[in-house]
Amino acid sequence: MKLITQSTRRYLAASAAALGLVAVLWLAQSQTVEAQPGTPVAAGTSSGPLPLGAMAQAVPARSAATVVPASAPPVEVRGLPDFTVLVDLVGPAVVNIRTVERVRRGGSPEDQMQEFFRRFGIPLPPGMSPRGPQGPQDGPEIERPRGVGSGFILTPDGFILTNAHVVEGASEVVVTLNDEREFTARVVGSDRRTDVAVVKIEATRLPTVRIGDVNRLRVGEWVMAIGSPFGLENTVTAGIVSAKQRETGEFLPFIQTDVAINPGNSGGPLINMRGEVVGINSMIYSRSGGFQGISFAIPIDEAMVVADQLRATGRVTRGRIGVAIGAVDREMAETMRLPRATGALIRGVENNSPAARGGIEPGDVILSFDGKAVERSTDLPRIVAGTAPGSRVPVRVWRQGAERTLTVTVAAFEDERTARAGERDAEPPAATPAAQRLGLHLREPTAAERRSLRIEGGVWVAAASGAAARAGLLADDVILALGNRPVASVREFEAAAAAVPQNRPVHVLVRRGDWTQYAIIRP
Repeated sequence: MKLITQSTRRYLAASAAALGLVAVLWLAQSQTVEAQPGTPVAAGTSSGPLPLGAMAQAVPARSAATVVPASAPPVEVRGLPDFTVLVDLVGPAVVNIRTVERVRRGGSPEDQMQEFFRRFGIPLPPGMSPRGPQGPQDGPEIERPRGVGSGFILTPDGFILTNAHVVEGASEVVVTLNDEREFTARVVGSDRRTDVAVVKIEATRLPTVRIGDVNRLRVGEWVMAIGSPFGLENTVTAGIVSAKQRETGEFLPFIQTDVAINPGNSGGPLINMRGEVVGINSMIYSRSGGFQGISFAIPIDEAMVVADQLRATGRVTRGRIGVAIGAVDREMAETMRLPRATGALIRGVENNSPAARGGIEPGDVILSFDGKAVERSTDLPRIVAGTAPGSRVPVRVWRQGAERTLTVTVAAFEDERTARAGERDAEPPAATPAAQRLGLHLREPTAAERRSLRIEGGVWVAAASGAAARAGLLADDVILALGNRPVASVREFEAAAAAVPQNRPVHVLVRRGDWTQYAIIRP
């Protein structure tokens, strides 16, 4: 190892001192430049040069400031929300609802235990099987608790919104207010399809909720619930909006949250941070009967449409046009030369229905109804149901590669009718190569069958398997067209099927009972 001479050590020490002085002077100049007019200066400091000791203390601040780029966007950091103001604002308008039913006295201890589990929505323990009605009981008629739920006050004169399943089948409904007053409520009306009900208590000057705008609700936004889980009144829970437009019902796009919702919360309000009701807590996804982080609420705008009808007439009237629909995927859109996968595919049209009279055909894709865009197939039932019966509305459809506009008169919703096929003489099915490739065994309908169905052509499906069965075809269906070519006999069907390239999807028009349906067979 080489030794450093004394003169060399003195030279290095002097050099280090000089470099240190240069660094201090540079820091002093930088500190002076930063403290320009209009630039915030720390309290207790001036904009002029600092003493060396102060400059040394300012070094860490300068180093930290140089880490953040000048062009970095500001980041707003907020703490956790405080729900106390919302509880004070909305809590007085939330009510507890308990229902009573009249039954005959009787039953074993096991029956009473099952009633306890049923009342609170708890799954039965292993080994305990559900018991149905045991027939007439010999004891006297008694009243027993049926269930508990929640609700919220809409008007100062006592109209209350809740879930239909909370009050369904009850012989008496008791409402308890936030101030512990109790009232016997009258069920104004309920709608099972949307699970919305309105009850009325005789009171005045009641606190009410504010109705919010669901369109402003965003995924990730904080929300709060107030209700009576397991009968524990005025319980407050909070979470965030997990998703919107969850398709779990026929007419409702639910709001999904992670707010703790349990049996008894049903009918209570879902509240945003502005203190507005944006939903009615209705369902939970659970395998145990308790909260598992997935809850569903009815959007308040959909619920209020139903509630207004219930208050006005006691029932809900919906529109219908008589179609069976399906989703439009990308592959289907390409085969139809549709620019993008949107709309509702018409798979079937009820005979003599508003859709049939308006010219809608199986295979059409409805793009808009009454001026409202149909982005997904599930949009159509809600739009049609919300249209007043008797209205004449424009319907924009996609047919054979082009748009056209039809006019349909909406009818009132009725229960679906089940059509029965008449008696017919069996004939041996035709075993043709093209039909077998599609999974079909066919026969020609008799003259009586054609008259009963009011059709002139078509071939009868004796059996369906393979690709035809996967497409949803059933025995006793009548195929009217294949690949947009009408077929009046088995021979014509064979010719139309032979013209379709192998392993390519083919469209079929099918008559089933009173319905004409549209399907795609994918070999």
